Amino acid sequence: MTAIPLPPQSQRLGSGSAAQRKTCVRINYVLIDYENVQPAALSFLEKELFKVFVFVGASQSKVNFDVAESLQRLGPNATYVKISGNGRNALDFHIAYYIGQIAATDKNAFFHIISKDTGFDPLIAHLRSKNIYASRSRSVHDIPIVKAGNSNSPAEMLAAVVSNLNQRGTSRPRTVKTLSSTINSLFQKILSEDEVSSLVTLLEKQGYISITNTKVTYALTKHC
Repeated sequence: MTAIPLPPQSQRLGSGSAAQRKTCVRINYVLIDYENVQPAALSFLEKELFKVFVFVGASQSKVNFDVAESLQRLGPNATYVKISGNGRNALDFHIAYYIGQIAATDKNAFFHIISKDTGFDPLIAHLRSKNIYASRSRSVHDIPIVKAGNSNSPAEMLAAVVSNLNQRGTSRPRTVKTLSSTINSLFQKILSEDEVSSLVTLLEKQGYISITNTKVTYALTKHC
């Protein structure tokens, strides 16, 4: 696979004010540990609801051409972050810093750390305890909203919903109304009201949730 040299310093790709525009859509911040995971391509992240940060180790001088091309098309929604030192966990600390910086200004952000490094999990647990949406995926293809976009059958759609709810931790919706809204947002609001209702019913029938009046309780761990 062809690769291209990285810019000499951290560099934002493209220009413009798109990143500054206010929106009611939740932004998914994808932070890729490129030392640990090297995606073949990122073309499916070329949507306004994604902002992508690729953290590149100090000793890495190239990235995959398809990845670089996708980042270029993302324009102001994509950023390279080149780590300046080789200290242990240096890249991990950079990711933690960027999450903190973004979370301070975007209260509705959802952070997706792409890494096989389980060392991020305590950080994610802490973020969730502060009602900050965060998850770790081993691959960009495992991001819940990406899975949802690639889901066609009811079983695939249900799996995407369960994965998303699992990653929300204690921040799961507690009423049927908010659960329905969460499912609708996960599928980018393309589902009909009946389709959303069917997924809620399927969650209940398969024992993932219990509904009392309008209140929802979860039993997701029993199925993991």
